[in-house]
Amino acid sequence: MITIFSENSPAMRFLSKLADLMVLNLLFVATSLPLITLGASLTALNATAISLVTGRYDSIPRTYLGAFRSNFRRGTLLGLVALGLIAVVAAWYVVIDRADVDALLRLLLFAAVLLLAYRVIGTLIFLFPYQATFSDSFGRVINNARRMSARHPVAAFTVLVVTVLPIVVGVYYPQVFVWGIVWLAFGFSGIAFVNAIVLVNVFKKYGLEA
Repeated sequence: MITIFSENSPAMRFLSKLADLMVLNLLFVATSLPLITLGASLTALNATAISLVTGRYDSIPRTYLGAFRSNFRRGTLLGLVALGLIAVVAAWYVVIDRADVDALLRLLLFAAVLLLAYRVIGTLIFLFPYQATFSDSFGRVINNARRMSARHPVAAFTVLVVTVLPIVVGVYYPQVFVWGIVWLAFGFSGIAFVNAIVLVNVFKKYGLEA
């Protein structure tokens, strides 16, 4: 007979998963404090979140730290690439905003920048999860992340909403997240876990065993 305190009861499984997410969140925050390592941290966060979804993990610290070490160089470089792509989009926006051109041309240029931003964001959505899941060359990681974002727009949009919505709510209504306490507890790992559910379904089509 399964009771609420049984190891396999829904309540205990939920609490166990919540504890895993809290540990994962702490590890992510700790390894992201030197911002240069953010790319490696994002890769390890996604690797561990995907492992949580697929059930293929031993312990959260071992899985996360193993992924962090093995992806440190590549993840850090991908983080710099992501930063560079964002900087390019931002620079073009500033240039167009300050350009002395007529209204129609300005509108067309802004439309082009929005299209560029859409492709960049789509690529970044898949970039670190792809690196965390598949073994590929540096160039193919970026190119395949770009191609996946185009092939799976619904998944990309879902991940974007799941990622951005809590940030917007936290900025305008900080009391919802108890002024940052929820973020420190399981905010980042919770978002990564929900996104991993979406991404695992995509990655299964490319050979991920779950």
